[in-house]
Amino acid sequence: MKRKEFIVKSGLLSAGALASVSAIGSIGRLGANDTINIGVIGTGDRGGGLIPFLNEIEGIQVAACCDILPFRLEEGMAKTANKAKGYADYRKLLENKDLDAVLIATPFSTHSQIEINALDAGKHVYGEKTMAKGYSGIDALVKKATQTSRIFQTGHQYHSSRLYVHVAELIKQGKIGKITAFQCQWNRNGNWRRPVPSPELERAINWRMYREYSGGLVAELCSHQIDFVNWVLGEVPDKVMGVGGIDYWKDGRETYDNVHLIYSYPNGVKASFTCLTSNALDDYKIKVMGDKGTIILDYQKAWFYPEGNYEREIGNVDGVSGATKTWEQGKGIPIDIHHADPSKQALIDFRDSIRNNKTPISNVITGANTAVCVQMGLDAMYRNEIIQKPLSDFYSF
Repeated sequence: MKRKEFIVKSGLLSAGALASVSAIGSIGRLGANDTINIGVIGTGDRGGGLIPFLNEIEGIQVAACCDILPFRLEEGMAKTANKAKGYADYRKLLENKDLDAVLIATPFSTHSQIEINALDAGKHVYGEKTMAKGYSGIDALVKKATQTSRIFQTGHQYHSSRLYVHVAELIKQGKIGKITAFQCQWNRNGNWRRPVPSPELERAINWRMYREYSGGLVAELCSHQIDFVNWVLGEVPDKVMGVGGIDYWKDGRETYDNVHLIYSYPNGVKASFTCLTSNALDDYKIKVMGDKGTIILDYQKAWFYPEGNYEREIGNVDGVSGATKTWEQGKGIPIDIHHADPSKQALIDFRDSIRNNKTPISNVITGANTAVCVQMGLDAMYRNEIIQKPLSDFYSF
């Protein structure tokens, strides 16, 4: 059975479950004023880094933390003022009936199984990107998530960024004309390693360096930008080619220290993704190019670059501010939109999705399609092949 057909049929099962009295009753347990007790599974850099945001959000309480590394668990617990309950085994945390939801920020290879277990335990799930590793892991998780009444949100936080939402809308309204290409990069200058207090902890701490656990730079960084391109185009790619290598950091790592990918979409648009660890020039950037102009985004700001001369009266039109003058080619116009930190906003949106029983914008389907794209990119580089996928290999509501 093709994946797309499978998901449609699973979605019907999900709709049936939502209609049942027991499912509706369990969803209704949390009202607009109820506190959502959440457990954080994986309190390393990402999971631990999100706890302060969770502490600031009204209606959420970090009630439990879990990590297999004692010092990581202690760091996570300290961020809750040691009010949360600590666990070394996530399965024990999932047995806690007082928890309504979990945030999962564990190594990439563990996402699918932990998230399936969490859904089986009746928890709402915020699953950090990339959603799942490998086609079988993606399939298994999508099957489970579409057969449950629980909320599943994927941690591609730019879906929640009010700036990114506004820019996506501007592009769809024709601000830059016909889209011709995307150029995306996420460059750093550093070895990407975490300090290891003891040699036997190397793989547990630096799991991003090893293919068994990680998708490397593609899964950890490029995935956010791939997700954005899919979102803006409303399409998924049918072809990808790419190269990478371990060319600078000769330190025993297995995942590449530089990647260069080109994804081709059915509408003819090409999207390139570059990620370096040996040169940080321009850091993070998404460039969306059209026949009437270009929009460039960084983490929290955006600019419009018109093609040719461009005049704009004083004021604010479509969120683009500028004074009366002729804008020469190459002079960007700021896109001014007030917005919260995207990671914090994504967690606020997760809370609201639980309260309102509403499918998140960054959900199991968008997350799954990005995960398929990540695996395609890895296959293209590791096999040195052009990887092609029929649209039926992607997912649909």
